[in-house]
Amino acid sequence: MKKIKNICCIGAGYVGGPTMAVIAQKCPEINVTVVDINEARIAAWNDENVENIPIYEPGLSAIVKEARGRNLFFSTEVDDAIDKADMIFISVNTPTKTYGMGKGMAADLKWIELCARQIARVSTTNKIIVEKSTLPVRTAEALKSILENTGNGVKFQILSNPEFLAEGTAVEDLLAPDRVLIGGDVDTKEGREAMQSLVDVYAHWVPKENILTTNVWSSELSKLTANAFLAQRVSSINAMSELCEKTGADVNEVARAIGMDSRIGSKFLKSSVGFGGSCFQKDILNLVYIAKSYGLNEVADYWEQVIIMNDHQKRRFAANIVSTLYNTVSGKKIAFLGWAFKKDTNDTRESAAIYVADYLLNEQAEVVVYDPKVKSEQIYGDLDYLGSRSPEENRRLLKVVNEPYDACKDSHAIAVLTEWDEFKSYDWKSIYDCMLKPAFVFDGRNLLDVKKLENIGYTVSSIGTPAVSKEEAVKEPALV
Repeated sequence: MKKIKNICCIGAGYVGGPTMAVIAQKCPEINVTVVDINEARIAAWNDENVENIPIYEPGLSAIVKEARGRNLFFSTEVDDAIDKADMIFISVNTPTKTYGMGKGMAADLKWIELCARQIARVSTTNKIIVEKSTLPVRTAEALKSILENTGNGVKFQILSNPEFLAEGTAVEDLLAPDRVLIGGDVDTKEGREAMQSLVDVYAHWVPKENILTTNVWSSELSKLTANAFLAQRVSSINAMSELCEKTGADVNEVARAIGMDSRIGSKFLKSSVGFGGSCFQKDILNLVYIAKSYGLNEVADYWEQVIIMNDHQKRRFAANIVSTLYNTVSGKKIAFLGWAFKKDTNDTRESAAIYVADYLLNEQAEVVVYDPKVKSEQIYGDLDYLGSRSPEENRRLLKVVNEPYDACKDSHAIAVLTEWDEFKSYDWKSIYDCMLKPAFVFDGRNLLDVKKLENIGYTVSSIGTPAVSKEEAVKEPALV
């Protein structure tokens, strides 16, 4: 069995960077090189001030500082790193296709295939290839086909090792994972040995009973299934939040009651303006596409409803702002607290804030954004990507500020879009004093103390809490 001395990871993003940093820290005898063609990103990973690394995750900078230059390296020399490696992790982007067959649902595997062809071209010794990117089931088959038909005599083993990281707790998830999943060719000696080589890497710090080995197809599908189940829970509680608002129930009380049932559990039952991030929507759409490709339309429809519900939640949050502000937000200043899709990360992919802002900007609102970790160029880039307006119009209607009190000053309303802890500790009385009256707060994360805000004088609208009078709540629902 091959002992791993050199690891290469292609892709220095949200998965590759943190994962390799932890492997390097825990396996000092293994040289770990993270490569990317994005020179600016690699330069940021190599920045002398380790606080300037391109990804914000609690605890990550300290790990990078310890291992960088010892056995952790960041480079743009992709071919060289591939050639030297015994094991290569593929951790490149697999976005949803924006063109052609499967547009809007299927994963775009262009970058995966380019990686495979580059590995095949450069390799002169046998390699273990590890799929780290989230991929549709049966991708390993395509990789194997490309790698084994290059004619240069090099042998490759393909493993699936999906990541189960939650942004904001990625380092914690890497250091003490619920499980590490490794899929490979269980039917051949070479496949089993390759799997064991990766097991031995993780066994430096992960208990053996937490390392699961499966066939490669089960591993690939497990990642999509895990994200689909988690997203489904969010959409389920969000569906109930709308019913709570109409009936006088409180979604927080409902969630607490059902969460105490040991069969259900309390996690992922927090109602909000909607889920975001790089995985949930992409992976469910991928699952929908795979199901449809096999003619499993009922399966596809079931999972697609999770996305439909999530989109609805974002739309109705924005629509509630418009209707509450007397059916017009034209020329009105709306302060956004938060742009990242969740706290403790600077990732904005599929953030609810993007879509709520887009809706309000279409209504000619003037949106002012404050987020403690997201930079202005990222915020404008997110809006420009939607293509709803010209970049010039986005910059005219939306402003980004560095201080939360600047965002709130002279605003008609405040919308909480990310659950950053610091928002709870603000001087909400001072903020109230400098807002236009009546002063509205729309809490999209159920983060703030509603009673405290109402005592100050705010009109507060929270997700899933009663928005009707008691008299309306006891009325019999109309028969349809």
